[in-house]
Amino acid sequence: MSAIAITVAVVATVIALVLIESSTGSQIPAHAAAAGKPAKPRLSGPGHGRSAPTRSRSVRPRSGRSGSAPRGPANVPNRDVGGRLLASSGIIVRDPPGSPPLPSVPASAYVIATAGTGQVLAAKDPHGLYPPASTLKVLTAITMLPRLRPDTMVLATRLAASVEPNIIGVIPGHKYRAADLFRALLMVSANDAAVSLVQASGSFAKGMRLMNAEAHHLQAYDVVAKVPNGLPAAGQVVSAYDEALIARRALRMPSFMRYDSTLTATFPISRHNQVTMTNQNSLLTQYRGGIGGKIGWTIRAEATYIGLARRHGVTLIVTILHATPLTEITSAEKLLNWGFAMDGKVRPVGVLVPPLPGSVTTAYGGRARAATGHLAAAATRLVRPAADADANSAGAGLGRDLMIANTGTAYDGRVGGDPYSYSLTGPAWLRRARLVARQGPG
Repeated sequence: MSAIAITVAVVATVIALVLIESSTGSQIPAHAAAAGKPAKPRLSGPGHGRSAPTRSRSVRPRSGRSGSAPRGPANVPNRDVGGRLLASSGIIVRDPPGSPPLPSVPASAYVIATAGTGQVLAAKDPHGLYPPASTLKVLTAITMLPRLRPDTMVLATRLAASVEPNIIGVIPGHKYRAADLFRALLMVSANDAAVSLVQASGSFAKGMRLMNAEAHHLQAYDVVAKVPNGLPAAGQVVSAYDEALIARRALRMPSFMRYDSTLTATFPISRHNQVTMTNQNSLLTQYRGGIGGKIGWTIRAEATYIGLARRHGVTLIVTILHATPLTEITSAEKLLNWGFAMDGKVRPVGVLVPPLPGSVTTAYGGRARAATGHLAAAATRLVRPAADADANSAGAGLGRDLMIANTGTAYDGRVGGDPYSYSLTGPAWLRRARLVARQGPG
């Protein structure tokens, strides 16, 4: 056979194979097709299968919302933190039949949780990644508050003054009291104050490392902080669950709560120029029991919010991400109303995990060693008095009806308190326990 004939035969064979392939189409194994289907959230958690039937609802977030935040191998949500049920991207609730329905709010993600016990009462896409806007300033505050005395004089730099919008208008070369900067940060969301505070750590880069380290210590693994004020930055994301962990830490810091709840104050821009600041968080004045929080907004993040409220000894945390602008506080109020009504009645869908054990920076740069074992030893002698309904109101944040012990794990279906608090305030029995935890026996 000639070379030409062989070539023609080969070409004809290839064409035939292509025609057969195109006519039959590609076949996908059944197990592969099934693997591509979205999994429904599973009911799992404290008490599952042992109480009256409950209903679990799950809806997908609006198209494009969850996926709008940057993701990658180093930035994938740790969706198992807090419980397997929290891995869902929809609405997660286990309310008993006949109970008030969970309010519908125009937000892509939220968490409503009890600060004392750490129980997550309901959530929507709790580990979804979203831009934080100014709610990131809460992480800035809890990171820097233990490192700066209120009367520390902080030098404003050109970097801080160049932030747009700068809100307060710090002047490069001028020095400002840390207390004034913290009030500006939390009351009026001063972006320039945020930069000044992190630079007081020694450098901007060091301050950002400290913020991310603090998030990791809180097990807020979804957080990637790039700038301290929450302004748009590539790759900067948080989750509603992690913001609840950050808010829970803030609740335990009396200095944070004092600055955050201040209604009016003045900021001395220069010796002859002062501006009056009015707190932006209307939850403090318009909601019964409102004790703090932080609002945020950027074009990409839309409205974001952290709200804190306390009624009858119960403290609730609500976090909201990617909400319709100007609805964030009213949405928070609806979720808080539901949370107060359902506290103790709804089965939790997860827990706010405690911080990791280990050394943490305490007041003004001091170091506190890991004291889990010492605290557990103290717990054998110091049991929460029955009359103390909610020690969280004194800055403790410990689970109700629990001994003062924390091994970093859940017990009796709940998560306990935190021996690594920055404060020694609270009832006498709590102060004694913390002193044992800090200093060790004797």
